[in-house]
Order: sequence, then structure tokens, then C-alpha cells
Amino acid sequence: MKIQSKTFQVHEGNVVDLGKWPTRVDSVYSSKNDYLRILAERVERLSDQQELLYASNGYALLLIFQAMDAAGKDGVIKHVMSGVNPQGCQVFSFKHPSATEQAHDFLWRTTKNLPERGRIGIFNRSYYEEVLIARVHPEILQAENLPGAPQHDTRFWQHRYRSIRNLERHLHANGTRIVKFFLHLSKDEQRKRFLSRIDTPSKNWKFSQADIAERGFWKDYQKAYEHCLAATSTRKSPWYVVPADDKENARLIVSHIVLQTMAALKMAYPPTTDVRKAELEAIRARLAEN
Repeated sequence: MKIQSKTFQVHEGNVVDLGKWPTRVDSVYSSKNDYLRILAERVERLSDQQELLYASNGYALLLIFQAMDAAGKDGVIKHVMSGVNPQGCQVFSFKHPSATEQAHDFLWRTTKNLPERGRIGIFNRSYYEEVLIARVHPEILQAENLPGAPQHDTRFWQHRYRSIRNLERHLHANGTRIVKFFLHLSKDEQRKRFLSRIDTPSKNWKFSQADIAERGFWKDYQKAYEHCLAATSTRKSPWYVVPADDKENARLIVSHIVLQTMAALKMAYPPTTDVRKAELEAIRARLAEN
């Protein structure tokens, strides 16, 4: 299977029904060795692109990952970004907000961790939690102490979606390219992965009672994601719904989309000026003498 990015892209203005989006597609690799070969090639290319991003210093890249528990976000980040220079990449994982973070607007805690130009920023969960988990669990909003009781209706969430779109439009205008991935996992595959975490001692630490409790809200989360993806996927900051039942396939799809995004920036290394060339020749002459 050849990867066609647009197959996974949520197009601006479209209604999203996750029941119609696959959680598994034909593999883009033929064997385990073929997967490792393709991944290694992609990782090497991504490393080259990251160096070019840093040298050209005109853009920043923000990758956002959202998913249900056990969908493989950590694995995608670990494997796809394994060859990137740590000095040029930042990973932030956002969990339950602190009291200080709850005292600010809902975009504050993530905004202060945005990547600077020349760097790749990765958000493992993000400000989108505020229209996902906060929508499934309204009590989270109560802790934010918003002025007046928030109206938990369409208008309230539309306002938050608009704030997110405005932020991403602002970032794009200032050189930050945003790519958002929803790793689409089936409920049955999640069950299998939870059981694996229980049966494998080295994975026991990954599983908690909270995970199984959240599984009980599966339908609510699917609805929250459908509303979110439809409202916030734009041409300049798109969402991609990546089939995640096959972990290896998901990693290859994500790596392809990231590389495609970076290639579209048409970056180049800074040209060497005549003054710089003369300076380098002078340095060469000094080195030849010593």
C-alpha cells in the first residue's frame, strides 16, 4: 500500500463520523524486516530535515498527538523521532493541570511550551484536552473557576474551538507549522492491549484503575473527538486520523506525513556570502600554517 496522506486527513468543514474511519488498513510494509528498513530510512531523512529546519531558522514544527489510552502515542514518538537531534526537538506530555495552570486560561500551559523557530515541538496530549476530557468530565471545568457557570452546550464548546483555531492561525502566520494526529484505535484492540499490560510483568506499570474507568466513557470520547476534529481541522493546521490497530503501520504513516510536511516548506541552508567565503579562506590559510 502506498501512503496517500489525504486519505487520512480531515478536510476543513467536513462532518466526522469515526465509525466510518478505519482503525486498520492494508500494511505499507511486507514483513518485520521491511518495516524496520522503511522506518530506518524515514528516521534518517527526518534527521536530515530537522538539521535543515534548524539551519534555515525560518520555521518551527509542532506535532500534536491525541488518542484513547493504549493507542500507541509514546511508541510513535519514540520510534519516529529516534534519530532527531535532542537539541532540536522538545517533547511535552500534558497530564492533569496543576492549580497554577487552572488559574490561567485554558491555552496558557501549552502556549508557554511552544517550539521556537528551527525546532520541532511535540505535544503528547495538548490544549485539545480542554475540549475532550473536559467535555466528557464537566467537573474539570468547575475546577477552572470560570466567571459564571459555563454553559455546557454547543455555544460554550464552539467558543473554545474558535480560540484554538485563532491560536493556530496566529502561529501559522508566524512560521509555526502544526500537524495534528489522532491515533484511531478500536475498542477491541484497546482491550487486547490492556490485557497484555496485565499479563506482561514489565508492562504492569502502564496500567491503572483509571484506564479501565475511562474505557467506560468510550462512546462519550468518540463523540467529543468527532466534534473536535470537525471543528478544528483546517487546511493550514490539519488533523490526520491514523489507523492505530497496527502499531508499525501507524508509525510509518505518521513518519510519511511529517516528512511530507517538512518537504513542503522548501527550506535551504543559508547561502555563503562573499564576505563569509573570504573569512573561511583566511581561516584555511591559518590552519595550513599550524
